[in-house]
Amino acid sequence: MNNKGLADIGMSDPGSTQTTEKKIILEAKDIHKRFHTGGDQLIVLEGVNLKIRQGSIIAIFGASGVGKSTLLYILGTLDRPTSGQVVIDATNVFDLEENQLAEFRNRTVGFVFQGHHLLPEFSAQENVMMPMLIGRQDWASAKVKAENLLQEVGLSERVGHKPGELSGGEQQRVAVARALAGSPQVILADEPSGNLDKKTGVALFEMISALSRTYHQAFVIVTHDEGIGRRADHMYELADGRLTDVTSEHKI
Repeated sequence: MNNKGLADIGMSDPGSTQTTEKKIILEAKDIHKRFHTGGDQLIVLEGVNLKIRQGSIIAIFGASGVGKSTLLYILGTLDRPTSGQVVIDATNVFDLEENQLAEFRNRTVGFVFQGHHLLPEFSAQENVMMPMLIGRQDWASAKVKAENLLQEVGLSERVGHKPGELSGGEQQRVAVARALAGSPQVILADEPSGNLDKKTGVALFEMISALSRTYHQAFVIVTHDEGIGRRADHMYELADGRLTDVTSEHKI
């Protein structure tokens, strides 16, 4: 990866100013989530606490249906907890009005989904430009930034291709570039390698890891693949509504 591209897109080169204790950019405090179906109550999350520091990669793994995606959506403010707080960049996000929350989310959180959610009628470059244009960035600068981002994720020769002309791994690389477009505080990835073969999934994670290390970008990755989880800086297991740090038990 080269330093020129992301310097051009507004992400700082770390240089020699690293600190031993990086800033907490997102904190979940005592998160509870319950669903009511008829007369029954389903407890999905029970007292979840999590701190995410700048430049860290957090993996959350667990069996299907335990609430990993629910937790991720709460961290990303797409869903509200039954109780508890999510603090991003010193802001208690659920104290914001809905219109304020949407604007805050667009500025601070990026998303990568299992199904990539690319717009099929637009090119890779146009898909990456989309969040910048929604954020009222001018067309010319958004186009340059999208091109630089696609170069950084190894798709400089594919900028004009539509999603249907790309492989699954390439589509997810476009999705990562799009998530980076707004220079968010944190990127939340929900099973980003779920539809990929193992080799392509590992390559995707290595790319994410390189971006995180070089540019201090925080990622939270939800996965059912314990092998992918072990490659993260910190690994948590979600089971029975509770989140447990299992980094020391599973580290490669």
